Amino acid sequence: MKFTRSTLVASLAFTRLTSVAAFAAPFRSSSAFVSSSSSQQHVLTRNNNRNQQHRLFASVSKLQDPQSELLDKTDVFIFDCDGVIWRGDSLIPGIPETLARLRQAGKKLFFVTNNSTKSRAGYKKKFDSLGLDSIPAEEIFSSSFAAAAYLEQTNFKATGKKVYIIGESGIGDELDLINVPYIGGPADKDLQPNMGAGGTLTVDPDVGAIIVGFDRYINYYKIQYAQLCINEHDAQFIATNLDAVTHLTDAQEWAGNGSMVGAIKGCTGKEPIVVGKPSPLMIEYLETKYGMDRSRICMVGDRLDTDVLFGTDNGLQSVLVLSGVTSEAKLLSAENEITPDYYCDDINAFFAKVAV
Repeated sequence: MKFTRSTLVASLAFTRLTSVAAFAAPFRSSSAFVSSSSSQQHVLTRNNNRNQQHRLFASVSKLQDPQSELLDKTDVFIFDCDGVIWRGDSLIPGIPETLARLRQAGKKLFFVTNNSTKSRAGYKKKFDSLGLDSIPAEEIFSSSFAAAAYLEQTNFKATGKKVYIIGESGIGDELDLINVPYIGGPADKDLQPNMGAGGTLTVDPDVGAIIVGFDRYINYYKIQYAQLCINEHDAQFIATNLDAVTHLTDAQEWAGNGSMVGAIKGCTGKEPIVVGKPSPLMIEYLETKYGMDRSRICMVGDRLDTDVLFGTDNGLQSVLVLSGVTSEAKLLSAENEITPDYYCDDINAFFAKVAV
């Protein structure tokens, strides 16, 4: 299959919202993206070892003078969504005004979420519902989109195989856009295998990949189905992300996709190919498409092991916000080895007055 570098534009109809081929094309030569999970881990380990001394002994400064410390050094901001822009279905106060001021200052903005429950079209609707309807579709990236991009980039469709989904509608919606067949997902939420005497679960031998995304309806049937496809049929094991916890609501933290992926790791002994943060996929795409200078890109997120690590391991600036899952105590603890350049309460601090 031959892909083009088609432009990501908001005017595309949502039925074909941003061709995944456009996203995937720049990565045909990217070994970091198409490598096995063990290779990815090797890259991360190598970078972690190189920066470990810095991380262990670095003192993290709270953002005090955002103009000189951040804005003057940054052309592009990449924002995580959950815990940074919103919590659950509640917009964090002040966000629309802060994003507007960043645009007025000439900054490029992108929004990258590891949550796979929605497609890019679905996330565009969420932004709109929260009053952020000025954000164009081409600025939004989800891990469901990244999973589809990975399959497109590796020419999965040419194998004639299909995908089994542990996850919600977002993954299937993105696979529909690239015409990759799939089964599972929400359709299997109420199924139970025959676990009586002599009971077995029969799987489709044409399943060539398992995609594991966040799934509020995960069950034993789905876990067993994935286990059989991977262990007995050599299906690829792909994870949208490894987030430990997530914000289903603004009232508390909830178990994240790391728990779903962990179940499949536990019964297969296999490590997944991870396509969401901190995988380099997103930054390689942005760098290739827009010709950006990595040193002038800042990753802003609420997680140390995905957002900040995405920044530090890919040569970006990074800011941790305390509006999500990471507390100040955790960030500054002796056990933490992942340090951002700065931290602040939320992104409204980007325009806060300096305390005298």
